[in-house]
Amino acid sequence: MIRFETRNAPPRALTVGVPILSALVALALASIPLAFAGANIPTAYAEMIKGVFGSKFAFSEMLTRATPLIFTGLAAALAFRAKLWNIGAEGQLYLGALAAVAIGAGAIDVPAFVLVPLIIVFGAAAGAAGMAVPTLLKTRFGADEVVTTLLLNFIILIFVQMMLEGALKDPMSMGWPQSAPILDQGMLPQLMDRMRIHSGLIMALVAAGIAQFMLARSVWGFRLRAVGENAAAARHAGIGVNRSLMSVAIVSGGLAGLAGVSEVAGLKGYLTADLSPGFGYTGIVVAMLAGLSPVGVVISALFIASVFVGADSMSRAMGVSSYLADLVVSMSLLCVLIGGFFARFRIVRTISEVA
Repeated sequence: MIRFETRNAPPRALTVGVPILSALVALALASIPLAFAGANIPTAYAEMIKGVFGSKFAFSEMLTRATPLIFTGLAAALAFRAKLWNIGAEGQLYLGALAAVAIGAGAIDVPAFVLVPLIIVFGAAAGAAGMAVPTLLKTRFGADEVVTTLLLNFIILIFVQMMLEGALKDPMSMGWPQSAPILDQGMLPQLMDRMRIHSGLIMALVAAGIAQFMLARSVWGFRLRAVGENAAAARHAGIGVNRSLMSVAIVSGGLAGLAGVSEVAGLKGYLTADLSPGFGYTGIVVAMLAGLSPVGVVISALFIASVFVGADSMSRAMGVSSYLADLVVSMSLLCVLIGGFFARFRIVRTISEVA
């Protein structure tokens, strides 16, 4: 007879190896639809690698794509550590972007060293507010944050569309629903000439470093982990569970808001309703693939971004659908969930005795 037994402490090698193996298995499984599409598997993956590392431009595009994923991955990872299921990073991203254009499109005409920090602060605050509301509903009324944060995504997107057709609409957009552009002094500095990569990447890496330090070395991080492990025991030990949940909600929403700031103030310069191709939802995959580790989030975001950028390049070179990238990302999440199960439990064979 076979049964599953909880591991007292998963081996370190297993904890680190599961995400890596999950990514490799996902790539291997993706070769099946590639083969059905008539593509040469080694050539297809060579084109994918070339599309990421084949030139300075390709590599910079991968880093540009990874920037919002680091922010949303951190937003999900920190909240999930406390068992606060933030599924609303997509909406919080749009709130951050909305605040960025509201401040940066001419509402305040100040020098860059004042305007850029204002845009960052207001964008983070808007994203934090988007997560604080469902967390308050959870702590006060017991509302399920999975439902409230998910539904808020749609409400926020409709609100953004309303603002783009109304108060924030660019009069020079020829009727197209987009915001007025952010002033030049409100844009984040570019990191490389004639490339789209911007200093939002530096912000994301700094945020990941701070998050890692806070989780591992601070009282706040200890309380966060305690609440996530066992909220009842943490409350019995004198930890303010609701206060801890609200604090991580603010940080999580703020990070998602910064993803929106980086996209409008670092990349596009204005806001449209299709700003995000699902960065908020993909951030959940990034966080899970990283094992909820902030440093792991950076590595995971780079992998996911490489898959998306590489798949686009492979699609153009070989005529294969770029939706392969979504397939790889989805299978990575599935594999990491399965791997996580076997990291927590081990299979034990028992011999039943017949009396």
